[in-house]
Amino acid sequence: MWKRGCRVLNRKASRIIFEKRDKLPWYWNILTPVVCVVLAMALCGVIMELSGFNAFKAYAKLFVGAFGSKVAISESILQAIPLLLCGLGVTVSFKMSLNNIGGEGQFLMGAFAATGVALFCPWIPSNLTLPVMVLAGFLAGAIWAMLGVAPKVLWGVNETIITLMLNYIALLWIQFLVYGPWRDQTALNMPFSPVFPGYALFAKLSGTRVHTGIFLGLAAAVLIFLYFRGTTGGYRIRVAGASVRAARYAGMNISRSMFLVMLFAGGIAGVGGVTMAAGAAERLMSNIANGAGYVGITIAYMSKFNPLVVVLVSLLFGGLAQGGLNLQLVGVPTQLSSMLQGSILFFVLGGEIFLRNRIRLVRASCEQSKGGTAA
Repeated sequence: MWKRGCRVLNRKASRIIFEKRDKLPWYWNILTPVVCVVLAMALCGVIMELSGFNAFKAYAKLFVGAFGSKVAISESILQAIPLLLCGLGVTVSFKMSLNNIGGEGQFLMGAFAATGVALFCPWIPSNLTLPVMVLAGFLAGAIWAMLGVAPKVLWGVNETIITLMLNYIALLWIQFLVYGPWRDQTALNMPFSPVFPGYALFAKLSGTRVHTGIFLGLAAAVLIFLYFRGTTGGYRIRVAGASVRAARYAGMNISRSMFLVMLFAGGIAGVGGVTMAAGAAERLMSNIANGAGYVGITIAYMSKFNPLVVVLVSLLFGGLAQGGLNLQLVGVPTQLSSMLQGSILFFVLGGEIFLRNRIRLVRASCEQSKGGTAA
């Protein structure tokens, strides 16, 4: 009787716990994201089949539209440029464990500043206009990001909600401009600014729509990697991100580090807005960001905040965005690419949990159960 009762009590007292893994094989860090992407695609494939679409045909069209030809590859790279810079901006802020959800607003403010220089500063020499636009976009994005972290530094307000709300302010400001004083009078009432002059546009590469703004993203990825891996300042930021208490004990100025990190994070996202306005769009538009700041968060998480991996993951998401346009040929809504992006994020986050922890089922002993019953 007691043994039977013990088994029942044990079953009631059992619980699942997560134990941190001590060591991981190096290949797990590569295999886990791949498996997560495959699982996300499988889930979306099941949803498509249940909705009456052929998942294999849809994925074939998605791949062909993204990487099936030279034109498709160049368009995927073009889509990846702003995503790359937004992903790098999020990567920089998360190195110090700052929840920068404001990449979208920083991107928009960068595009706004670049447009102001391109259209309303004719006194700047033409050969200096584009560099000044990049600088203005960097400063605008940096200021917008520091506004998001200032309440945290001064009053301890969580930066997540502040940076998120600043996105909507930036979006409404851009809409006010393109529907109002900056609207192109020849654009048939469309919410566009006038087209930038030729000297205010990035040069195109090899007869494609890919522009020289890509080199800004690649250079930023390399410099960020070298800064955090090979400099004292980068090490201090990583220490502060791991433990603010330890950083303060070591004498670090946490407030100054937060402002510095958000300055560069917002500035890089702002440059992403410049590359979009002076590259693919060639003007300011109300939907110029198109969610790039939010996708940048997914890219940064998938890359595990490694700037060099951000380059590759940005190309993947650029291909998803471009290939999604090809899905209409088989009748699948283009929203599939957005659903796939979200699924990838959830699976990658879940995979990260199981990568760092093992699951163990803990059962109470007979003595513990008996003692508990007696009590």
